[in-house]
Amino acid sequence: MCGIPEKFYTDHGSDFTSHHMEQVAIDLKINLMFSKVGVPRGRGKIERFFQTVNQTFLEQLPGYINNNDTPSNLINFHNFEEKLRYFLIEDYNQKEHSTIHTTPISHWNSNHFFPNMPSSLEQLDLLLLEIPKSRKVHSDGIHFQGFRYSNTNLEAYVGEYVLIRYNPNDMAEIRVFYRDEFLCTAICPEIADYSIDIKDIQHARSQRRKHLKQNIASPSTTELIKEEKKCGYSPQETTKNVKKLKRYRND
Repeated sequence: MCGIPEKFYTDHGSDFTSHHMEQVAIDLKINLMFSKVGVPRGRGKIERFFQTVNQTFLEQLPGYINNNDTPSNLINFHNFEEKLRYFLIEDYNQKEHSTIHTTPISHWNSNHFFPNMPSSLEQLDLLLLEIPKSRKVHSDGIHFQGFRYSNTNLEAYVGEYVLIRYNPNDMAEIRVFYRDEFLCTAICPEIADYSIDIKDIQHARSQRRKHLKQNIASPSTTELIKEEKKCGYSPQETTKNVKKLKRYRND
């Protein structure tokens, strides 16, 4: 079960009414439709599915909050994603549905429907990445969120402005575009050995501000993130000497 839908029907949540969602719908040629405010009846089918997911999947996971219970035995996002994928593919889609009297996967296959697919998975991934404002290529790379991202392909573009896309769940790399053409993937060597998302960075900055207010020796944002990410092993540290990109005579 996959493919690009012709219509996307949703409510007025901030994620669905965002500029990013509008741009994705335009790029994928999806008709974006919104339900009427205050009229939940039009969303009955999807709400029923959410109830099924909640009752048969979420309630069984560690960390589930029931009424006023305190969560315990939390799982991280990666483990949750794996469990949800298994539930949808190996459990929910393989069980007979009371309305259609067959399994969802059998019903899907019986229609002989050929889904509309993107030209490549890479193209789809790019559409899901966040798009901030353009960034200038400096002699030592691209500066973003307090980090430095570099790639040898950037050497010929020092002084130029580029557009970058990034995954909020993995800030170790960014995708760089120049004049609407993909240029390269730039890596931040300081955090390349860690799985760091945008929330980790925001939390580390908040902790650093607290250190500064207390007038004590304040570690850098990178040091705070690394300290929190260590799990009994020491990833290879990158050199402290920042190498500048090579410049060409005609730059």
